[in-house]
Order: sequence, then C-alpha cells, then structure tokens
Amino acid sequence: MPAKPRFSVHRLRQLHRYLGLFIGIQFVLWTVGGLYFSWTDIDAIHGDHWLKPNAPLTAEHPLVAPSVVVDHIRATEPVDSLAGLELLNVLGAPVYRLQYVTHGADGKSVRKSQLAWARTGELRGPVGREEAVKVAQAGMAHEAPVRSVEQVTTENVGKHHEYREQPLPAWAITFEHPSSPTLYVPAEKGQVLRVRTQEWRAFDFLWMLHTMDYEGRDDFNNLLLRAVSVLGLLTIFSGFLLFLLTSRAFWSLVRPRAERSRREALPAAREPVGEASPPAVP
Repeated sequence: MPAKPRFSVHRLRQLHRYLGLFIGIQFVLWTVGGLYFSWTDIDAIHGDHWLKPNAPLTAEHPLVAPSVVVDHIRATEPVDSLAGLELLNVLGAPVYRLQYVTHGADGKSVRKSQLAWARTGELRGPVGREEAVKVAQAGMAHEAPVRSVEQVTTENVGKHHEYREQPLPAWAITFEHPSSPTLYVPAEKGQVLRVRTQEWRAFDFLWMLHTMDYEGRDDFNNLLLRAVSVLGLLTIFSGFLLFLLTSRAFWSLVRPRAERSRREALPAAREPVGEASPPAVP
C-alpha cells in the first residue's frame, strides 16, 4: 500500500488560513494608509498654506562681507574651515548664518553655527522665546492666537517626534485652531522651518504603520517590514497553489496527460512466442 503523502491539501489550507490571519491585518493597514496617501493633498499635509511667502530683504543698506563675521568669531575661538553661509530675513533684518568647523579642547573637529547682523558683522545670540513667537506670528498666513510655546531640545525630542532630524534647539509655537498648527523656529535660524498640523500627524501615524518602523517611522528597510513582505508573498503563493490543487478544471487537464505519460513510459508488452515451425522437407 503506498505511503500517505506528508503534505496534504488540508495542511496547505491551514497554513494559508493562519498566514492570512496574521498578514491580513497588516494588508488592511497598508490599504488604509495607501487610500489616505492617495486621497490627500501633499502640500496640505506639509502645511504650506499656513505660511506666508518669504518677504524679500530690502537693498537700502549695504551688507558687510562674511569675512568680517569670521574675524569676529576668531576673536573668541579658531575657525578651521567654513561649512555654509546663509542670508536670512529675521523679522525684516538681514542676518548671516555662518556654519564653521573649529577644534575643541580634545583636538577633535566641532561643527558650529553662528548668527551675525549682516549690516555690521557683529555677532548675535540665538533666537529667544519672545523673538521666536514674533517670527511665528509674522509667518502665519491665518489669524490665530498663540496657545502654547515650548522649547524642543535633544532631551525632549524622540526618534518619532514630529520635529525630527532638524536643527536643535528650536521653539514650538502652537496656535489655537481645530488643526492645531505648530510652527517650529530653530534658535540658530530665526525662521519657520516646519509646520505640523493634525492632518500631518494622521499622515505620520499611518506612515508609521505603512513602514512598520514603530521607533523612528522613517526606516523603509527595517527587518520587520522585510519579514512581513516575504510572509505576504508566501500567503499569496499558497493561495494560488491551494486554488490549483482544489480546482476540478485544473485536474481535468492534468490527470489525462499524467495517465498518458505513464502509459508511454511503460515498456511495450512482449508478444507470446509460438512453437517453432518444422523445417521444410526438401
């Protein structure tokens, strides 16, 4: 009696069922997130409509050369090299933001940022609380009262914070509105760098479910996402295989061909050998 096959349709059906239950939840989350992403305006998610266009600086007064700013910095510490230079509009005043590399007490290179008045070259400190509120109010395109002001530092910002991977410290100014807009003003720039609203927070939450990066929310190459993707393919392929194994139309085509191939593979039946004929008499 032939041995019973170890792998059966019943076991395949069970495997497909449990894989579908586990993967199906993530498939639903992916679908819901994809629907939200495709039905929303990305510019509205970014909050561009909350901000006024950047006002140009007037050219009434001449600006000093950036080398004047470098000389002021060298009066307090060495400047090994320059890493960047920006001309910013801080409440209508031109301000240089100079990024430079110096060496610390241990001899290691340190990158720093310094603000300076562009018309005189004198150094100025980072943007404070009151000035940040004025910057946010001047940059808002809609009238709304300020609800709260919070300083964001390395101590209170996490990997999944809505103001992540941006210059710190920064001021978070939240306005009274159903969308709860929060404008972020870095202390070393003095301009609104990010706008976060309830619509963006919903987008970010669904993006986290989409990427399955529950810590930083931006890693699209994490191991969990890769594992679930492979299991998803196994679920799909097991469903295809289960459909074929339980399809009458499929077996109606396969079985006749298999029987014909088996018959053709068998050796030809030997014909019975008859009695030898007597030799002819001369």
